Amino acid sequence: MEEEKIQNTEKPLEITVTIPTQAYFLSGIRDFILNFTKNVTGFSDQWAFRFQAVVDELCNNAIEHGSAAGQTIEIVVAYTPSKYLEVFVKDNGSGTSKMTAKQMTDLFKERVHMTSGEYLGFRGRGLPKIVGEWTDEVVFEDKEGGGLVVRAKKYLRKEDEEVSSLVNDPTHLILK
Repeated sequence: MEEEKIQNTEKPLEITVTIPTQAYFLSGIRDFILNFTKNVTGFSDQWAFRFQAVVDELCNNAIEHGSAAGQTIEIVVAYTPSKYLEVFVKDNGSGTSKMTAKQMTDLFKERVHMTSGEYLGFRGRGLPKIVGEWTDEVVFEDKEGGGLVVRAKKYLRKEDEEVSSLVNDPTHLILK
């Protein structure tokens, strides 16, 4: 009955969770994302696990690079029935690796096109190889007051459907 109510509404369902910048708290987020994705969206088990990995990678990056120890990150899961599932991960910009949205977008675009051999000897594969390959859109935005918001969206559609309305929109990075 609850699932039916969620499926029949046109407004997005949003759930916001704020956690301390400690990896310990990510296990609860992983469990929540997996169960929510499997039970509410209709994604297959494989895609539920993939979306869980996407959220995990974004949260790990926010904790490691975007927010200092003792701070928090915010995770917003938004589900629009019959359309898409997206996650927003927000850091506060107090971390050791401060970057602007433009810098992150440029870095992301550069690394998406790297071959596996080019990755040898350094880190940084998570965003392009997990987030980039398992979502349909990735957008980096500067957060008012400092920090970044990373939005990753996965459309609920057949694999071969085109996202034609967004292809020419310069604010969206469409990955195929």
